[in-house]
Amino acid sequence: MQEKGSLIQKIATFQDYSVYADLHWDGSFEDYLKIVRENPKVVRTAFQRLYDMILSYGREEYMDAKKKLVRYPFFRDETRGGRDAIYGLDIPLMKLVNILRSAAHLYGTERRVILLHGPVGSSKSTIARLLKKGMEEYSKTSDGALYTFTWHLTGDAVTDPNKTEEYFNCPINEEPLKLIPEDWRAKALAELGIKGDTYPVRVEGDLCPVCRFIFRKLMERYKGDFTKVTQHARIRRLVLSEQDRIGIGTFQPKDEKNQDSTELTGDINYRKIAEYGSESDPRAFNFDGEFNIANRGIIEFIEILKLDVAFLYDLLGATQEHKIKPKKFAQTDIDEVILGHTNEAEFKKLLNNEFMEAFRDRTIKVDIPYITRVSEEVKIYKKDYSQEKIKGKHIAPHTLEMAAMWGVLTRLEDPKKHNLTLLQKLKLYDGKSLPGFTQDNIKELRKEAMREGMDGISPRYVQDKISNSLVSEKGEGCINPFLVLNELESGLRSHSLINSEDQRKRFSELLGVVKQEYEDVVKNEVQRAISADEDAIAKLCANYIDNVKAFTQKERVKNKYTGQDEEPDERLMRSIEEKIDIPDSRKEDFRREIMNYIGALAIDGKTFDYKTNERLHKALELKLFEDQKDSIKLTSLVSAVVDKDTQEKIDVVKGRLIRNYGYCEICANDVLSFVASIFARGDAKQS
Repeated sequence: MQEKGSLIQKIATFQDYSVYADLHWDGSFEDYLKIVRENPKVVRTAFQRLYDMILSYGREEYMDAKKKLVRYPFFRDETRGGRDAIYGLDIPLMKLVNILRSAAHLYGTERRVILLHGPVGSSKSTIARLLKKGMEEYSKTSDGALYTFTWHLTGDAVTDPNKTEEYFNCPINEEPLKLIPEDWRAKALAELGIKGDTYPVRVEGDLCPVCRFIFRKLMERYKGDFTKVTQHARIRRLVLSEQDRIGIGTFQPKDEKNQDSTELTGDINYRKIAEYGSESDPRAFNFDGEFNIANRGIIEFIEILKLDVAFLYDLLGATQEHKIKPKKFAQTDIDEVILGHTNEAEFKKLLNNEFMEAFRDRTIKVDIPYITRVSEEVKIYKKDYSQEKIKGKHIAPHTLEMAAMWGVLTRLEDPKKHNLTLLQKLKLYDGKSLPGFTQDNIKELRKEAMREGMDGISPRYVQDKISNSLVSEKGEGCINPFLVLNELESGLRSHSLINSEDQRKRFSELLGVVKQEYEDVVKNEVQRAISADEDAIAKLCANYIDNVKAFTQKERVKNKYTGQDEEPDERLMRSIEEKIDIPDSRKEDFRREIMNYIGALAIDGKTFDYKTNERLHKALELKLFEDQKDSIKLTSLVSAVVDKDTQEKIDVVKGRLIRNYGYCEICANDVLSFVASIFARGDAKQS
């Protein structure tokens, strides 16, 4: 006995006894029939349960390029903190769920191998892992409950006469309704009023060899009294578990000499032959192959096309007929989802192998490409390299975005028309708008590049190079885009999956495109940081409005320094208007629009705020940046000497970068020096 308040008792308080009792329920066959009448869902097939499991997390509809898509929140893996979340693959996942939906309604796809096909690192294994984990968790819920049975036997002809009591679990965890002989089953279910809501209750196939043997022996013992036979069957709740090999199987090809098909269908237990006298006695057989243990759930075939032909024969029967052939026994019925995955090279070999026609015919291929949207690709890297996970190192803003941008660029095909650059195409795919391009254009771009995402750089390669940057001595507490991009470039020389020098050259050139894009991004960011003085913008705006008012009303403006009335400052007004491309011929219209807008606000009792007018706000920011740039003398950063007044102004800008844009002291200095070097080359952005 543990003392009250002991450490073990404190741990025990975390256990929920009611949940434990639910998951370990057992009862008679009569009790189970009552459960089935109240909740026919417990009799669902493996495909039906898998499909319902995905839907239990909900579905979200949205429009993309005039196409209605469905997103399934299950694949975000939120219950486990997004550990295996899938990003940017809504269309392939939609196709996969549609196949499962068809199989759930018994439209034919339940008799196929679902083959996930795509390049290395495109998340095929992650999808399979998610589905397996999902099935495990769903089987623990009341919605996902399923049941099997155990034989409770006493000493007789069925078991050892010397044993007073013995228990035999059904080795393949079969549906208890299979205890009703097949030729009575349909009538019995109709008589009991058991019919499904979403799916019709259909229990097909016979008992496994062990249960058939026991059932037959008991029927002989009780002279055909089915009621007495079923009293030996204890129904119990079944919880699927990959680790315990219950309802979830995984098969991985190994060396052909050390692996045979018994790993799929079970093997003879030679120790028990002496006990039972024959190797064809089902009690002397281990029904523990992957097909056996995966019954009622899902089996994953890793690199399925690397399997020896002998294994594929077993797969054909398991797929089409839902039967397997254990050694020395008749065909055994199974009910499970068969999911395989393979890469591009193996799939091409399958297409070229004329002896594999039967397998191809029983396969439904789902392409799982790489992500082609930068914003989705970034999520992969943010998951692994968030500031919470990376201790002692700061990741400069845009570092992960630039790495993701390069990864996506390598996967895109060059636009065939539309006069687009690859970078512009990338931005259109990512939801950005470009002048002259519509949703229809994006649709066309996708149609003309059907294999897009099936080639290019894997996210794994990018992750490896980000990791290298984090442990590099060059980082000095902070890694920036240039450090990561340089790592990506140096790794291209030894990349094992790059087949040609032309491909290596193309990937290297795309790094140049990304570096130029980064240059533009940080120039804009530093511009905004320099012109982020709201008081200065407000003063500039007030000055502009005073001059515009005087201009439109043909009045003069009082100079606040001299006190004299002067003509409106045309140079000031034009220097602001030119920043947003207002031509000289349109300046009067633009100024009248501003004054009409201010007048309309005044009628409603509101005051004008430059922030509500996006175009004017942008013009004021750019004008202020131009003025401040000259007063700050940012270019002096590239020289050794910076005077005190300039340094103070630079420190203000640096503080804004740190406070508003996520920079640290190191990368704020780096980005200011980098932008300063651009300005020193006379490359400052003008608009």
